[in-house]
This record gives sequence, structure tokens and C-alpha cells, in this order.
Amino acid sequence: MNWPEQMEDEAPGTRFLLYPQSPFLESNAVPELVEISAPPGSIGPGPAGPRMYTVDPVGKTTPYGANVQGPHGPQMYLPPWDGYIQAPPSPDEDGNFIHVQPGDPGFEAAHLFGSAHFTMDVWEGYFGRPIPWHFARDFDRLELSLLPSLDNAHIGWGFLETGGTHEHGNEYRPYSLNFDVVAHEIGHAIIYSVIGMPSTEDASGEYYGFHESAADMVALLASLHFGSVVDDLLRNTRGNLYTFNRLNRFAELSENAQIRTAANDRVLSEFAGGWSSEHDLSEPLTGAMFDIFVDIYHERLLLHGLISAEEEDLSDKLEDSPDYNEVMQNIFDARYEQNPEGFRIALLEARDYLGTYLADTWEKLDADMLSYFGVEKALLAVDQEITGGAFRNIIEGNFRMREIGLTTAGPRLPEADENSHANSVRTKIPN
Repeated sequence: MNWPEQMEDEAPGTRFLLYPQSPFLESNAVPELVEISAPPGSIGPGPAGPRMYTVDPVGKTTPYGANVQGPHGPQMYLPPWDGYIQAPPSPDEDGNFIHVQPGDPGFEAAHLFGSAHFTMDVWEGYFGRPIPWHFARDFDRLELSLLPSLDNAHIGWGFLETGGTHEHGNEYRPYSLNFDVVAHEIGHAIIYSVIGMPSTEDASGEYYGFHESAADMVALLASLHFGSVVDDLLRNTRGNLYTFNRLNRFAELSENAQIRTAANDRVLSEFAGGWSSEHDLSEPLTGAMFDIFVDIYHERLLLHGLISAEEEDLSDKLEDSPDYNEVMQNIFDARYEQNPEGFRIALLEARDYLGTYLADTWEKLDADMLSYFGVEKALLAVDQEITGGAFRNIIEGNFRMREIGLTTAGPRLPEADENSHANSVRTKIPN
């Protein structure tokens, strides 16, 4: 297995301040100090490094990926930006960016760069190798661009562009400061690189649903590499992560958007007659993965003697019962109080088991043949290779609960709209 913590024993990297979750969710949000893998001194003003660079354009109004008139007719608008830019933040004398504070003119650019690089570091750790850009034939580096007029964040051929939203009154909330959003877009780039794009335009709905699910899991597991996220998660649940399956209480427990998406009760038969949103279609697969994560976590708690076999069995039996919270929360409260650090270690172990399993599973998939049932079969093969099948029952049980392997997604119902990845700049490839 590939354990990203091993990177902590290596040479120091470049330091940034990142918000683990959107800073607009609470008035006193504090960014966390993180270290990306790039050695101090290797990241210059921008920030800019060997894999990616950030620009804050002046006067840019057209988003990347749009069709624009070129010298030989319409063409796809792509980086690099060659106009004026806002003054870029520079590293300090030690090569770090922790002096770039919230409210500073260059903080958005630094935060966007740090978030994208940190996510890639986590997942290259799980893959055990560098992940090349899917657009490498045309660009060596990813351009991270700030475009406030864009009410979206999207990744495409050589770029990751973030705008913001004004839906909260007159307050502008930039997506560059939302780690979940940036990590989700990097997740799409990882999947395009590892699995590729379909060879035809009529890819199955489950390919697009898988893409959304995988991007959510990239963001979710990357966010669990922030100490504060892990601490908040355990403090709010007292180690009882099945609390997240009680959906009526979920919003009270976490502001992490990816966890909210993962903790759902959708089943694939809901889409057997057809589907209109790949985001909705992704939820049965994401839900299965989240439940697998929780079940592996329980196995680690049991292995470390933090819960008893009888308590784990009782949790499984009561999972769909209205009595679950009343019975199990008291047990978890008492157990967590005895050894909070043990619960934290078990959670990190489950995180890294799933991260490694997903990376190895995605390596086995093909864009033209992709199905949710195929994802299950690849995941089972990985489990057999790594542990001899230790989690087979967990994997099969959770996929059956989501009715994956019992039915398939039907056809797309309406035509793809502007919010669909099937009809977005993410999937456009220049001639």
C-alpha cells in the first residue's frame, strides 16, 4: 500500500496557509499551515512551479474553453494568458508563502495554487507515482487562473479557472478559497489522466456519474489530510461516523460539502428509467464508497481494541433502525473518551486504505467500458491483491445496498445542459 504520511519523513516542502473548508461558513475561520511537496525555493512568484502556475489577469472577461474567432476561424480559447496581471505574491526568504495572509491582495492566488498542489501531492502518494496532466501533449504546466466574472470553477485543456458567487447578497465569495471546489476539479484532471476520455461522444451515463463520484472522493480524502478536519469530525461525532447516515442530522455535524454529498441514501434503481444530472447519478456510487470507508474504519477500531466485536455487530444490526443513534451514540461517547488518539489513528488508517484502494482501482478502468458494476469488480480485485480479500464482504454488501450490480442507469433524459460535464469545457479537446 502507498501511505502518504511517508512524505512527512522526507525533505521539507514549501509552506502555505490553506482553509480546509470554505472560510465563509464561519466568521472566525483560520487557515491551516500545510506543506506541499515542492522544496523551498522551487516555487517562484505567482505562485509558479514546475507543474502549475497561477495568474490573476487584468481585463480578462472570456473564460477559457470558449469558442473565439481566430485567424483561421473559430477556435478554442486556451492559455497561456498573455495580458497584464495583478502583482503576484512572492515567496519569503525561506521560499515559503505563509506570510501571504487572508486579506492580502495575493492570498487568493496563493490559496488556489496551494490547494491544487496539495491535492495532487495527496493523490500522487496514493498512486505511488507522478500523475501526468491529460493535456500534456500541448502544455507542460497547468495554468491556475482567477476570473471573478465566472460563476463557476472548471478544469479543462491546460487550465483550472475559478470565479465566485454573489448568491449571498452583495458579498463576493471566490471559489479559489474553497478547498473542496479546487480539489474536486483536480479530481477530474486525475481521472482524465488515469482513465482517459471516451473515444466517442455517446459515453454511458455511468462514466459521467463515476467522474463526479471520483472527483468528490478525491476532495473528501484530500480534506481528511487537514488535522483540523479530522479533529472536528471526531469531536462532532465522538467517533461514530455512521451518524452521517442519519441524514436529518447531517448538516448539523459538518460543513464539508464533499462529506455531505457522500453521506446519502440514493440507490441505482432510481435512475434505471433514465437520468438528467450526472451529479445526482453519482450519488449511489459515492454513497457506497463512503459506507465502505466507514466500515473499514470500524474494522480498524475493532483491530485496535477500541470497540468490541459485540459493539461492532450491534452497530451493523441497528444501522437502519430508528434506535441507532440512541443506542450507539452512548457507546461511542464512552469508547471515544477512553482513547481519542486511537480513534484518530483508526480514521487515518481507513482514509489511507480507501485512498490506495481507489487509486489502484482507477488504474484498472477503461473510459469506454466503464460501469458502476465494473468499478466494484476492480475494487474487489484490488482488495484481493492487497489484503487477500479482507474487505470483500464489506465491498459487496455496500454495492448491493446501492443496487449496483442489480440494475444499471438508463439513458439521459433531456439534452445535456450547460451544467453537464458531457457538454462542458472539461471534456473539450482542441484539434
